[in-house]
Amino acid sequence: MSGEQGFEPVPVTEAQQGAASPGQRDLDAVYDIPVQVSAVLGRATMQVSQLLKLGRGAVVELDRKLGEAVDIYVNNRLVARGEVVMVDDNRLGVTMTEIVKADRGGQ
Repeated sequence: MSGEQGFEPVPVTEAQQGAASPGQRDLDAVYDIPVQVSAVLGRATMQVSQLLKLGRGAVVELDRKLGEAVDIYVNNRLVARGEVVMVDDNRLGVTMTEIVKADRGGQ
């Protein structure tokens, strides 16, 4: 995602790190942990026999309508919804349009 949307990481200088509070230094430790981000356009359920019949050019109908928001997952947890956008001539991206509040009741 681009800095225009506010999602681009900002490098922290050594001077800024030295001035950080102990709590901030603890948080800095997690910044380099990799996470898996997935954008799900939709889902489909089918029998194995149907799956095996699929070939090149087959269309799998998803449970979403055209223009409906895609789900954005971080480490398999739904965190946001967004819209598919073209980043350049041959790459896609997702613009976040809604942050999903976490339901902490089950944890």
